[in-house]
Amino acid sequence: MRLPQSISHNLSVRSVHLRIQQSAFLLLAFVLLTMSAVRASAATAQLACTPANLRFGGVLVGQTQTLPVKLTNNGPTDVTLSGITIGNSVLTTSYVGLPLLLPAGQSVGLSVNFSPTVEGWTDGRITFSSNASNPVLKLEAEGSGVTSQSLIANPPAVSAGQVAIGNVYTAPVVLTNARSYRVTIKGSQVTGSGFSMSGATFPLTLNAGQSVTVNVAFAPQSAGTIAGSLLFSGPQLVIPLTGTGTSAGQLMANPANLNFGSVPVGGNQTLSDSFTNTGGSSVTISQVTVAGAGFSSSGLSVPLTLNPGASVTFSSSFAPQSAGSDSGSITVVASSGPNLTVALTGTGAAQGQLTLTPTSSNFGNTTVGTSASQTGTLSASGTSVSVSSASLNGAEFSLSGLSLPVTIPAGQSVPFTLTFAPQATGNATAVLSISSNASNNPTGNLSGVGTSPPPHTVSLSWADSGSGIVGYNVYRSVTSGGPYAEINPGLDPSTNYTDTSVAAGQTYYYVATSVEGSGKESAYSNETQAVVPTP
Repeated sequence: MRLPQSISHNLSVRSVHLRIQQSAFLLLAFVLLTMSAVRASAATAQLACTPANLRFGGVLVGQTQTLPVKLTNNGPTDVTLSGITIGNSVLTTSYVGLPLLLPAGQSVGLSVNFSPTVEGWTDGRITFSSNASNPVLKLEAEGSGVTSQSLIANPPAVSAGQVAIGNVYTAPVVLTNARSYRVTIKGSQVTGSGFSMSGATFPLTLNAGQSVTVNVAFAPQSAGTIAGSLLFSGPQLVIPLTGTGTSAGQLMANPANLNFGSVPVGGNQTLSDSFTNTGGSSVTISQVTVAGAGFSSSGLSVPLTLNPGASVTFSSSFAPQSAGSDSGSITVVASSGPNLTVALTGTGAAQGQLTLTPTSSNFGNTTVGTSASQTGTLSASGTSVSVSSASLNGAEFSLSGLSLPVTIPAGQSVPFTLTFAPQATGNATAVLSISSNASNNPTGNLSGVGTSPPPHTVSLSWADSGSGIVGYNVYRSVTSGGPYAEINPGLDPSTNYTDTSVAAGQTYYYVATSVEGSGKESAYSNETQAVVPTP
């Protein structure tokens, strides 16, 4: 039996409709599987490029625009970059020695250059080959070669350099209409984490040659190099942006506090300290303030900039003006971080007392050419005393036995000797002056009288039992054994004689002879020696 045509036709339509639904289902399944594979691939991508694509905007033919990119190994194992392939001759990269080992979690930066040779839009692809879980990584780049630009930026690119996290870098950019007619900037867009723009509202119309200034700010939220762009539409203009976020600079004092201990009033104690920048960016010290009586600081000339890891050494001093405990501080104001304070402490000790014993020394009569000595002491009380010098203003007096400078502990003494050696007859005086860190510096008065040396004589006597002797002669020599010279002016009838013509310090030799009534003189007697003292 044959079916009606209408029924057959309906069956045919249903069959086609069924096949269409099946195909749609298969296509949807394919799309879902493809999207899942893309998501899985993205989730497991080990080698990543930041940014994922580069937009150079309009670049004058014959000139070069450079943008930075960063390759990061996000995986748990090392990656070896084996090749870089560039799909357009107007694109080049900075030199990277291959193969390049990129440890897990590490990054490497390189530059991509766009150097258009003809006018017009162009694009290209840079492919990175490695042994990562995604062995082929593609970076898309596009730009336009222009012979002249409607909108010119000055500067054409902004590099913020290193900026500490929490700080803001701001740079002005002047946009100028280079055409002879009005140009309308329709809008702007900023890419790159931490970058922003202010200073103008769009759309904005610029007459021929007219300019407008916008401000580009970079406020990094994390450490690392960040690349971005400032894009204008309406004419199109792309301004590359780069900056590096660093950890904030941080000052540390070593030591953190200074204790000067006990310092005598009127004295001075100096200690050294240093500031070190332990952060990741430079720090500028703009102000240093010292507080506290008797405290001071030197060696810090502000403003002073310390790069990361750099240090500066300075000195602090404590010169107490009164007895008792003192405290102070050194406060530093820097470009980053809170103010740094170094605590200062010290104690002013009451000045020691110095006692001179005796305070007056009288040497009495002292023969010229001789000397007389007396002893004395210097004693400290209260606190130790440092004696720096001692002087006498009289040439006939001298001080010995005291090695200067000397520090005398409290309650102790040091001895010394004073000597008087007159060079002429008459009264002599001098003043002993002491210099020390004591609250007092005592003086001593010295006096003495120089006297002439006493006259010297040599008394001679002898015995004679002979008869007929009427007198004697006395002979003297300065050499033992003679020759001798007679020193008595006439025949001496006695058996003793006093020689009054002797000199101090001299040695003499004497002999005597007897004379009979007939005038006959005997031979020399035995020789005797006399030593005259000095003086």
